[in-house]
Amino acid sequence: MRTLGLLGGMAWPSTLAAYRTINQGIAARLGGAPSARLVLWSVDFAEVEAHQRAGAWEAAGALLADASRRLEGAGAEGLLLCTNTMHRVADAIEAATDIPLLHIADATAAAVTSAGVQRVGLLGTRFTMEQGFYRDRVAAHGIEVVVPPAPQRDAVHRIIYDELIQGRTTAASRTAYLEVIEDLAAQGCQGVIAGCTEIELLLGPEDIDLAWFPTTRLHAEHAVTWMLAPGLPR
Repeated sequence: MRTLGLLGGMAWPSTLAAYRTINQGIAARLGGAPSARLVLWSVDFAEVEAHQRAGAWEAAGALLADASRRLEGAGAEGLLLCTNTMHRVADAIEAATDIPLLHIADATAAAVTSAGVQRVGLLGTRFTMEQGFYRDRVAAHGIEVVVPPAPQRDAVHRIIYDELIQGRTTAASRTAYLEVIEDLAAQGCQGVIAGCTEIELLLGPEDIDLAWFPTTRLHAEHAVTWMLAPGLPR
């Protein structure tokens, strides 16, 4: 089994979900009582969020690059960034180490393609929905990516930062998200990417009629496959 380094804390509930899902996946694949070989570095999300708000992506990238080097030094053979938004600085992380970064957009796009979905809605932070680092990477797999209009993007973003990253969910926010998804369906979307790991705290596949792509689970399942298949290309 390969040792995987987790870049976490952005925010901690999504890191917890990734840690749990990876360990469950390892146990399911191997049987018995195994657990995953993981090294975790959890950053202070307040510092990361401040960089996000200031648009200081270079500083955010330096922060995560430093954490990545520490994980490599601790024995990690690959990296999993436990967040969608901070893949905005994936290039800085990859440049800082000699080990692979398992990109969340690639794992998600593979699942969308496998489901036969060609047009998909994307929900996430404002950065993930509006900037090209995520949308373009998914689209490169031949998938059409649709984001909500600006007022809905603002609402989706606000709920993530004001509620979900703190582990809080409300009926009003759930209703707001479902209305956004209904509008995406009306635009011909066949599925929805939960492009912020905390969204999975609010909604699940049972809540919508479209195909549901929970990025935390998909990313973690991809990681399990990578950890247990040392002969696969890195």
